Amino acid sequence: MHDTHVLTTSKVTATETFELRPDEAQRAEIAGRLELLALRKLSFAGAVKPSGARDLTLDAKLGATVVQPCVVTGDPVTTRIDVPVLRAYLAEMDEPSAEEAEMPEDDTAEPLPTEIDLTAVMEEALVLALPDWPRANGVDPVDLTVTEPGVAPMTDDDAKPFAGLKALRDKLSGDGDNT
Repeated sequence: MHDTHVLTTSKVTATETFELRPDEAQRAEIAGRLELLALRKLSFAGAVKPSGARDLTLDAKLGATVVQPCVVTGDPVTTRIDVPVLRAYLAEMDEPSAEEAEMPEDDTAEPLPTEIDLTAVMEEALVLALPDWPRANGVDPVDLTVTEPGVAPMTDDDAKPFAGLKALRDKLSGDGDNT
């Protein structure tokens, strides 16, 4: 078991296991940063191991019990999270240099850093696993439509790729009835 939360990647020559279990104060600090009502439990355990000549692989499990406000009512919503966390740190992967870049096919791949901050990886994995729109039991989604006065709001059907063609077909069908 590795005691530190930061691994120097050049020193990982064999499998390095880790287990992070932040205490109550650390969980409260993370909850504050992530704007959670509470972070009751948090654990991150796994291993970092060499992969090939110069690459590393992180394979871990994130477990957490989070409390978020319901997006409709603001009431507390408790969610249990248990997700695998995989990262492939590649020595030959270049960092994107342009403002816009394509996502790689393998979304677990990252350039090999000089250090891996396991606490940062844990927090990132938690952010990615959080429900985007937590709702209390029995609360239906809210249908909110906002537009300028006098303008018909866009519907989901309008956003479909063939909606414009359907409208054109309907218009042409109407014109054909008048001949």
